[in-house]
Amino acid sequence: MHAIIFRIRRLFAFAIAFLSAWLLTASVPLHAQGGDSGFDAYVQSLWPKAQARGVSRATFDRVTAGLSYNARVVALDRDNLGSPPSPNTPIPAFTPYRIKHVDAARIGGGRRVHDRLLPLLSRIEQRTGVPTSIMIAIYGHETAYGQVTGNFDLPEALATLAYEGRRRSLFEPELIATMVMVERGVPRSALKGSWAGAFGYPQFLPSVYLRVAEDGDGDGVARIWSSEADAIESIGSYLRNAGWRAGQPWGVAVTVPAGFDRARYANRLTPTRCPRVFERHSRWRSMAEWRAAGIQPVTGRWPDGQIQATLLEPDGPGRTAYLLTGNYRAILDYNCSNFYALSVGLLADEIDR
Repeated sequence: MHAIIFRIRRLFAFAIAFLSAWLLTASVPLHAQGGDSGFDAYVQSLWPKAQARGVSRATFDRVTAGLSYNARVVALDRDNLGSPPSPNTPIPAFTPYRIKHVDAARIGGGRRVHDRLLPLLSRIEQRTGVPTSIMIAIYGHETAYGQVTGNFDLPEALATLAYEGRRRSLFEPELIATMVMVERGVPRSALKGSWAGAFGYPQFLPSVYLRVAEDGDGDGVARIWSSEADAIESIGSYLRNAGWRAGQPWGVAVTVPAGFDRARYANRLTPTRCPRVFERHSRWRSMAEWRAAGIQPVTGRWPDGQIQATLLEPDGPGRTAYLLTGNYRAILDYNCSNFYALSVGLLADEIDR
């Protein structure tokens, strides 16, 4: 009798353990479990789309061989997205960001890189119309002048994010773009970058690389991951394609007089892109009109009076403000953040001093 009871207890304990393990496994998404056949099946399902872009089967297999679901990439993506800010959430002050990103290390490093590459930079400026200091400032902001480019495997990170599904429409085309890059001669070993798929000295997404990357050193390949000439030429190409106008500044630091009627110049359009960025900008007015309204440049020097600009007061009334031209919008196209674009422009100004 005791033996029978013992066996029943053992069977009951086994059933409980089995049920607990099953519940634990079921509570974890399939794609977060090891040896996920769903991830492999998803990656292989992309072959027709890759083939339609001109990717050979050999290239497809070379890019996708050994890929596995990377839970760390998904965790970073979720941390980055966070909760969308409420329209009433206060925007922090720009000054602390400026102090951190336009610091002595970036200024000194930028000047050294600028001086070392000046002949090359001058040729690129002639071709693109983008000032040498602006290109170097972006280089510094993106990767600390090539020191920090990321070490995630690009196809694996992009495949993981596409498979995870929340932003598949963004990441799946980027994964296929990496295959197109390899088909066109980019080494598979060069596909290292950030968890979100940006790579090389300028931190381009693969689709951006295919669209604007250029060969700056004449070797036939735009090696933005190892050639500063190619990277900086490609930054200039990006900004030119984003609408940079040669001979115009990105903006000018100004003071706004007491009693200035901000409501008169408020922007009444509803931004469709980056609303939290563009809703802070005033209406467009010419530099001559801003001058007539009592605005004064901090340096005392005005750009051409016909240049159109918007007013931005990043730290509120009574602090340094900026008149921002269409070239500032080109920087925003690179990274749609007022703090980023302002700090690029200010770093470029410091490099030029």
